[in-house]
Amino acid sequence: MTAPSQEGTTAEPPSQPLRWRLAPLWAAGFMTAFAAHAIAANLGGYATGRHASLLELGVLLALYDGAEVLLKPAFGALADRIGPRPVLLGGLLAFAATSAGFVLAGEPDALAAARLGQGAAAAAFSPAAAALVARHSPSRQRGRAFGSYGAWKGLGYTLGPLLGGALVTVGGFPLLFGLLAGLGLAVAGWTTVAVPASPPLPKARQTLLSLAHRLTQPAFLQPTVALAAATAALSVGVGFLPVRGAAAGLGPLATGAAVSLLALTAALIQPRAGRAADAGRLPAPAGMAAGLALAAAGFAAAAQLPGLAGLLSAAIAVGTGVGLVTPLGFATLSRAAPAGRLGRTMGAAEVGRELGDAGGPVLVAALASISGLGAGLLGLAVGLLVVAGWSVEVHVDQERGQTAQRGQPDRAPGRGGGQRPDAEEDGGGGQGEHTRAGVLPAGRQQAQGGIGEELAGVGGAQDGVPGQRPGGGGQHAGQDDR
Repeated sequence: MTAPSQEGTTAEPPSQPLRWRLAPLWAAGFMTAFAAHAIAANLGGYATGRHASLLELGVLLALYDGAEVLLKPAFGALADRIGPRPVLLGGLLAFAATSAGFVLAGEPDALAAARLGQGAAAAAFSPAAAALVARHSPSRQRGRAFGSYGAWKGLGYTLGPLLGGALVTVGGFPLLFGLLAGLGLAVAGWTTVAVPASPPLPKARQTLLSLAHRLTQPAFLQPTVALAAATAALSVGVGFLPVRGAAAGLGPLATGAAVSLLALTAALIQPRAGRAADAGRLPAPAGMAAGLALAAAGFAAAAQLPGLAGLLSAAIAVGTGVGLVTPLGFATLSRAAPAGRLGRTMGAAEVGRELGDAGGPVLVAALASISGLGAGLLGLAVGLLVVAGWSVEVHVDQERGQTAQRGQPDRAPGRGGGQRPDAEEDGGGGQGEHTRAGVLPAGRQQAQGGIGEELAGVGGAQDGVPGQRPGGGGQHAGQDDR
């Protein structure tokens, strides 16, 4: 199967082993997670040693994530325009150069600039890697591929504070940044050898209005909001469960073990959840809602159960919930996105995750400042349940709409009843093609193929349906494919 002629489908991956093509992308995910947490976990000691204020520490912590939030959509759009592979390689090389620049500068004051540069580079290769995972994995294995990608990122989150602290203890920040420079070069070289070229896919012209319309459709909004909520749960779990444990009299070893258990649980669950979704045993909407409900139960346990039992129960429940939502959300997005817009879709979804990463702790802190940490955790639990319920409601509405659409014959004006009722099921633009404005007569579909393609590229991807191709003379697209 060749590259698609229209949005909504992806090219079949080449015949190389799937793991060989995807392993460098998993390594890129590990690197960005490891770098972010390895440096962030040691910024407190850096600020204390330099007598920096809490405001300066906050700026240093925010530089990396701030660069990602601002630049990921732009780099995602660039990946759609020139192909994701060059954007991935450019981001990896820029990450290595920025890290090496800090080492060569020999100035601790350069840490802020290095942190900003690393965040900008990660904003390039992170959505490009996610787009390549989708491009080079068959649709039936998309959940498993994103599960493994998320698991390796989870491993980076887990090992970053531990190995980063050890490296800084032995050789300071120059040793840590030197390792990151070497890691960036190694992953870039591996990507060059293992990841096939991925030229940009054909796509219909898109206006700002059509982009805004697509990004507010349930096919994009529901998994993105679920991913943001799950990331908020992960961020709050890592940041506030140790505080809850310390308030209960637990030492750093116990609270650190709880955080590691949370991250490890999420890393172990993700590939299994992805495989279950691919096999049809775990429907994505139900799985994401269940994951958010589990995370909510975990925070309720942390708020209500005393001591170590509450802490460990919360870590397992939150980790399992995050592990369910992450691969299902990304797999759902990759299947629903127009193939020519994968980079932009993944970039926008990553921004949603970053906002959840920042918004979750802010929400809990705000509630805790009024009524205590327990109330803050319960407030987040309520928010997660609201998102879970909304996700289920959106899915039910979509199912009802599709059922109603299939139950109504769609006949072009002045034509007989030989047309099939649902052009989306045909996979192409035969007679009876739906638009949001109504029904285009068959003659106008032939005469206005370009308009039909544009409408199909925007509307056909809303529910994960392949973009429609203009068919001719009453022939169904299914016949063309055969």
